[in-house]
Amino acid sequence: MTEQRDLLSRAREWLGKDATPPTTARDPVNQPMIRRWAEAMGDANPLWHDPEVRAAAGFKGAVAPPAMLEVWTMAPFRVGGRQEDESMAVLELFDQAGFTGVVATNIEQEYVRYLEEGDIVSYKAIVSDISDVKQTGLGTGHFVTINYTFTDQTGEVVGTMLFRVLKFRPPVQAAAPEKAEQAEKKFPHPRPGITHDTAFFWEGLKQRKLLIQSFNGRLVHPPVPACPETGSLEWTTVEASGRGTIHSFVVMHHPQLPCFKYPLPVVLVELEEGVRIVANMIDTAIEDVAIGKAVTLDFVEVEPDYVLPAFRLA
Repeated sequence: MTEQRDLLSRAREWLGKDATPPTTARDPVNQPMIRRWAEAMGDANPLWHDPEVRAAAGFKGAVAPPAMLEVWTMAPFRVGGRQEDESMAVLELFDQAGFTGVVATNIEQEYVRYLEEGDIVSYKAIVSDISDVKQTGLGTGHFVTINYTFTDQTGEVVGTMLFRVLKFRPPVQAAAPEKAEQAEKKFPHPRPGITHDTAFFWEGLKQRKLLIQSFNGRLVHPPVPACPETGSLEWTTVEASGRGTIHSFVVMHHPQLPCFKYPLPVVLVELEEGVRIVANMIDTAIEDVAIGKAVTLDFVEVEPDYVLPAFRLA
């Protein structure tokens, strides 16, 4: 308990201080990045794409979606992780004390104005709160709250963000092989919530078919009740060829569920039909998963009458 109080005392010395050094975006707000972000998010708002719409709204150049506020100042991707000056010392205190688990609990953003082409975004992040020890479903931990203030090249505030994470001590479970097998039986594979609108997709998987909704030739996935463009309720299905490329991916390590094997590569695949689907990679080494690689569809029968799509390298 004394050790716990000492940790909390040292962590709270960071209250009111910079969580990270003040950071300025490497690039100004620009149309190519806006376009790519909007395409990835499926955001077709003409304000981000159409010069005439922007001009009618009083903007001279490109306008960024408000949700891109934090995107401009993100640290560069590095295979080995963040550099020392990009990490948060206050969180490392908890890592060193065994609170190595981390999960974002909530993010609240406020937008003061649209970011426009040429704006150069900076932020300052201040540690605003560290909770007493909490007992959570993930384990014992502390909530750490950080307040971000985003400014432009003139110092004008363009937005704010509250970012809260839980730093927790993962429970130690050294299950014997036979106990691990019992755990897998005790915790069945999670199943989707199947509705009238999605039933066709799951029935298709049982038949080893990947079916995509077609609204008069406009393909949509995941399944929706009505065409997002026209509002039409009339649709048919198209069977996907199963060929595609990796558009993006993550490798899951935590939290771990007994019914999955970790590390678990999860990919966002761009099918050759033009829609994207999320699925697990199978029979592939983690280091071989990469953006742009060609993949082919396979099917995994998790349980009787429960089939999931999966992908392997082509």
